[in-house]
Amino acid sequence: MKHAVTAARILLGLMFIVFGANFFLKFLAVPPAEGAAAAFMGALAASGYLAVVKILEILGGALTLSGRFTPLGLLILGPIVVNIILYDLFLVRAFNPPGAAAALLSLFLMAAYRRSFASLLAKPRLQPA
Repeated sequence: MKHAVTAARILLGLMFIVFGANFFLKFLAVPPAEGAAAAFMGALAASGYLAVVKILEILGGALTLSGRFTPLGLLILGPIVVNIILYDLFLVRAFNPPGAAAALLSLFLMAAYRRSFASLLAKPRLQPA
C-alpha cells in the first residue's frame, strides 16, 4: 500500500506541475476548445484568473509531490479537480482521461491521508467564554 500511495502522489504531483507549467511555457499542444467551453476559457484567460489557477496547480502539485506537505497540496488541488470534472461534464460534454485520472488519484490520496483531514470533518468543540 505504501508504494501505491507513493506512486499516486508522484503521478498526481507531476500531472499538475506539467499541465500548470504548460500554460506558461507552451511545450505541449492543447486542442482548442469549442462553443461554451471556448467562451468560458477565453473569459478566464482574459481576466488573468486562469494564470492564478495554473500557479495554484503548480504549487499544489509540488506540495503533493514533496511527500511532507501532501495533505496541503491535496487541499489546494481539490477545488481545481472538482472544476476540471464540472468543466468536462457541463461545458465540453466529453470524457477527459487526464481529468478522470486526477480525480481518481486525488480521491485515493485523500483516503490514504484521511487522518490529516479528520479534524476538518469533526464536530467543532467551542470553548466556554
